[in-house]
Amino acid sequence: MRARAAWLDRARRIPSHPMRSPGFASLDPTARLPPLLLRLIIRVPNRRENAMTAFNAVRFKVKPGREQEFLDAHKNVHAEWPGLRHVNMIKTGERSYCIIAEWNDVDAIAAARPNMIKTLDSFRDTLEDLGGGLGVTDPVGGPVVLALK
Repeated sequence: MRARAAWLDRARRIPSHPMRSPGFASLDPTARLPPLLLRLIIRVPNRRENAMTAFNAVRFKVKPGREQEFLDAHKNVHAEWPGLRHVNMIKTGERSYCIIAEWNDVDAIAAARPNMIKTLDSFRDTLEDLGGGLGVTDPVGGPVVLALK
């Protein structure tokens, strides 16, 4: 949008350019386009794209010899939950994993909690206790407060 505005500004400064004439709006190809079509051409981000998302992460330690069973349990889950954008499983160490999910907002995380617990129950027996009173998972989550890239 800035590039288009800069181009129009430069065109208006050229004395012989058609954009200098009083009826220059009629020569502007976007002058008569409906707002939705203009939005597609110029690509103005909407409020939803600017909204901060939320993430949750859950740390796991898998029992010896049960890693493939643990990973398969996640592959078999079709997480088509409302508000879920992306999910990735990362290996953080020997038999240690962390699942990281991006959501539309924290309300979507809260609404999905029963589904997450149901999924966890399907592979809970593959997990070791993390110790320190945590149990078999160490979940954290919250809204994005600073988007860096």
